[in-house]
This record gives sequence, structure tokens and C-alpha cells, in this order.
Amino acid sequence: MNGQWVYVRLFQLCYNLASRCAPWRRAERVEGVGALSRVPALLQGEGVKKPLLVGSPSFVRTGIAQSLCRSLDAASMSCAVYSEVHANPTAATVETLVSLYRAEGCDGIVAVGGGSPMDAAKAMAARLARPERSIAALTGLLKVRRKTPPLIAVPTTAGTGSETSIAAVITDDVTHHKAAIMDFRLIPRYAVLDPALCVSVPPQVTAMTGMDALTHAVEAYLCWTYNKKESLSCAEEAVRLIFQNLLHAYRHGDDLAARANMLEAAYLAGCAFTRAGVGYVHAIAHAAGGLYGVPHGMANAILLPVVLEDYGAAVHKKLARLAGIAGVGRASDEDAARAAALIAAIRKLNAQMGIPDSLDCIRAADIPQLVRWALAEANPIYPVPVLYDEARCRAVIERAGRP
Repeated sequence: MNGQWVYVRLFQLCYNLASRCAPWRRAERVEGVGALSRVPALLQGEGVKKPLLVGSPSFVRTGIAQSLCRSLDAASMSCAVYSEVHANPTAATVETLVSLYRAEGCDGIVAVGGGSPMDAAKAMAARLARPERSIAALTGLLKVRRKTPPLIAVPTTAGTGSETSIAAVITDDVTHHKAAIMDFRLIPRYAVLDPALCVSVPPQVTAMTGMDALTHAVEAYLCWTYNKKESLSCAEEAVRLIFQNLLHAYRHGDDLAARANMLEAAYLAGCAFTRAGVGYVHAIAHAAGGLYGVPHGMANAILLPVVLEDYGAAVHKKLARLAGIAGVGRASDEDAARAAALIAAIRKLNAQMGIPDSLDCIRAADIPQLVRWALAEANPIYPVPVLYDEARCRAVIERAGRP
């Protein structure tokens, strides 16, 4: 492990130095009740005449698609609509979107929904910019590097952070392997944060997406080298907002203030992990999600306390600070005790929202594949506080899979 350890840490140090010259930016926020109605003007400001609206089946079922189409029509704009993006979007779905975009003569994209529609739309943008490359050839870091169509992201769940991140996670149709396309070109131009769009979200989806946002914030905060004052501040504020609002939003979905605060938390957590990175929680969750179809937020929620416990003393100081921000534990306790209090609070929050405490879908025969996928995703790019080898990664997966 020593040689690999040196290579991984050197890679991360070099990436950190190079990233200081990178074109970091945030998606511009457009927020508040009724913010959806501003989409036509935003598109016109980008010179878009005919956008492709991308969503899941609920995009039409909830009436959001119809409302947006009416707003576009009132602005003398036409559009095309695709509402068949499902959880864990595949490369085949992305290719369908690319074909539709071209056939309809579209010149912009509006992605509405959770992480799946936004990721599919961003991957489509990557393929449109690089038509000579497949999705598989675009996965990894900075492989787009060309102008993409204007993209507006309208999250209807508070969790993914895709509305401001550089990443689009896509599943291979054959192998079921989930991998990310990561490029600055994929950061949307605008993030439209309208809490009214979240009130119909079922409680269980609210729970899973909220825990996804918490995982983004915590993993970003624990990254050892890419973090800057801004990303640390974003992560801290996201943790504070989530602990203050998630359970209330889960129990009272029509509370617009709680929904707005959760959208803000998800956006800030997205900003944090876009700059700082994530860790083994995400790497293992992506592997499990691709192989078994586990919702990403649920996988993150289950894995987060398991991985934090496994990191041990390496993260006690930072977790102690987050415990104070979250309002759990006693300020007079040692760091280890405060870190344990935060981990216990995460488990309690999961239990209060009906999230299971294990990934009981995991089959022993699949663990070697899960380990390979997780380590290939995380090493060397994720600046994790503790490096995993195959044995340690396997032990964590086995622990998470125990009912």
C-alpha cells in the first residue's frame, strides 16, 4: 500500500495546485416561490429560441411541464419535452435525448427534477459538445472541454447538488457500472430554486435526498487538500440548515420555508463538493446503486455513519466542529465523543425518517466487484482523509450490508 499511498497523495497535491487556475464558478441562483416563471426570460437572455425540457415521469404528472410550457408559449417560445428519465439514468437514455435534441432543432436545455434528469441533461450536453465521443469515453475528469448548450437546472428535490456541480453520473446499460463525467462545462448557467415545486415530493424522497445533501456537505468538509475557505463555509452552512430543517420538511412537506432552506442547503452542499470532492461513501454508494438500483440518497444515508466510524481518529476534530454546528453533543466533551455524537445523530435522523440501517441487497459474491468499482472511482482523485485498500473497503461494505 505504501507505493500506492505516495502516488495517490502526490496526485491530489498536484491536482490541488493545478485547480487553483481552473475556471471555478457557481450556477447563478434564481430563488423564491414562483421562480419557475422566470425561466423563459433566462433562456432569452442566453439567446435560446427552442429548449428541450428534460424530466422524469413526475415532470408531467405534477403539472410542472404544462406550467413551464405555458410560460414559454406566453413568451413566444416553442419547446420539446422528454419526461422519461428514470432513476440511475443510463447511456441509452442520454443517446435518446441527444437524438431528440437534434431532431427538434433545439438550442438550449432545461432540466427539471431530481439528480437523474439533471445528470441526464448534463451528459446530453457533453455528448452534443463532443459528438465524436461516447458516454464511456467522456467519463472521468475534464474530457468535454468544449462549449455546451445553455443549461438551466430546476431542482424539485433538495439533495443532489447537480444544479451547481461539475458532475453527471451515468449508468452503463450492460455492466450497470455508474461513472461520472466531470467537467467545468457541465455547471449549469442558472439554478432555479423554487420551493413551491418541492411541496408534492413524498416524505421518503425528501428524506433520501436530504441525506444525500448531508453526505455531500460532510464528505466535502472532510477532504484533506482541495478545500478552500469558501467550500468549508458552504459545507458548514449546509450541515446547519439540514439539521434544522430536514426532519421538519419530512414531516411537514407543505412548509415553504423549510423547503426553501433545504434547497439552499442542497445548493451549498453542491458548491462544497464541487470544489472539495467527496469520498468513499459516494464511491461505494455509486457501486451499489449501479449494481442493485439502490436510490443514491438512501445508499449514502446508510453508508455515511459506517464510513465515518471507520475513518476513526483521522476525522474526530472536523466531526467535532460539525457536531457543534449541528447542535448535537456537548461542547465540553473531547473531540472523539463529539464526533460519536454527530454519527449517532445521523443514525437517529435516518431512523426518524424510516431509512433502513443496512444495505441488505448486497450479495457476498458481488463484494469483490463493488470493491473494484469503488476503489477505481475514489483513487486517486477523491481526497479522502483515510486511504482504503481492498481489504478495508471490503470490510466497510460487509459492515454496511449487515441487517
